[in-house]
Amino acid sequence: MESDNLNDNQVQQPVVENVALQQIQGESAVQPVVEQPVVDVPVQPKKKSKTGVIVAAIVFSCLLFVMLGAGLVLMLFHFNPDLISRDITNVNKVEKEVTISENGIADSVEKIYNSVVIVKNYKNSQLSSTGSGFIYKKSENRYYIITNYHVIQGGTEISVVFTNKSEKYVKVEGGDKYSDIAVLSIDTDMDLEVAELGSSTDMRVGDTVFALGTPLDSNIYSWTVTRGILSGKDREVEVSTNGYSTDWVMLVLQTDAAINSGNSGGPLCNGAGQVIGVTNMKLVTSGVEGMGFAIPIESAESYANDIVSGKEVSRPKIGVSMSDASSEPVAEKYGVKAREGALITDMEKGSPADKAGLKVGDILIAMNDEEITSTASLRYRLYKYKSGDTVDIKFIRDAKEYSTKLKLG
Repeated sequence: MESDNLNDNQVQQPVVENVALQQIQGESAVQPVVEQPVVDVPVQPKKKSKTGVIVAAIVFSCLLFVMLGAGLVLMLFHFNPDLISRDITNVNKVEKEVTISENGIADSVEKIYNSVVIVKNYKNSQLSSTGSGFIYKKSENRYYIITNYHVIQGGTEISVVFTNKSEKYVKVEGGDKYSDIAVLSIDTDMDLEVAELGSSTDMRVGDTVFALGTPLDSNIYSWTVTRGILSGKDREVEVSTNGYSTDWVMLVLQTDAAINSGNSGGPLCNGAGQVIGVTNMKLVTSGVEGMGFAIPIESAESYANDIVSGKEVSRPKIGVSMSDASSEPVAEKYGVKAREGALITDMEKGSPADKAGLKVGDILIAMNDEEITSTASLRYRLYKYKSGDTVDIKFIRDAKEYSTKLKLG
């Protein structure tokens, strides 16, 4: 699967009104002049103003208030001397939590750089395709390399190229198409570097990540580094393992670090240069950018160790053939109404499904209360369990909902 967002201010002039000054006119007449007697007017003594007394009282009150307040503060810190240091510590903690560093990741890249390899897939001595991989562990003189299953699928010979440009043919230890993990190994006296594995579960959305691999032409763009963030976790993405239809769901990490053809199998690393995932796909469609995905390292390492130990990757079965119930032609053929779910189109006699009472035409809609929306989601739910486990199946028959217990084979 390539599974490849002002009015200008006007200054208002002040309006000046014309004020007419009117002269008051009275009747004009000649009045006789009368002499008035001179009277002595006694001078009244000036009274003292009370303003100064009031201002003085206010100033005194303010000073008294300030002194009392300062005294209370001093008493507070005298009986609780750790208050200041505790406040400062709390401030420092907040600053530490929100500090963002824009320093480069060159040191982290150098830490893993030499453990990354180019993986070449040859078919009958002809180079068919290239991808990426990384050395994840060493046992004596044998180094083990993780890559994607689809990178080496169909190849007759597989080689790897190291950062010193030396190319060596390797042994294919095995692979699993559903987990999309394969392991290669090489026995050599070369002193090769082993990648340090980290934890995807400890990562937070928004943390810095970077991808390292060989996109497009390995002769030109080998060991390309792209940086981004962890955009999401636990993404359930439908993929195709058969080349023509989606038949499987992968639980993956999402990143906006650029992922291109040839990056598959390479490491997705945290800011410390530790591997947290194995890049394996991206969404490619019109209008979609920056959506790449990686298999969590915990899952990848578990499958890889099983492969190295020779343990066969076995998965449970229920003994039926399925089609998406949402397909109108399929639903019409089996006389049911199209809806989400997995429709049983064929069944083995005596199979776990047969023993549980299921029939052709039944639509499976849930397993242990986890919704089933398609054949891909059914397989994803099913492969979480082991042979011998008993699960509760909800299904639709004749437009009614039923449930049954089913022991996995």
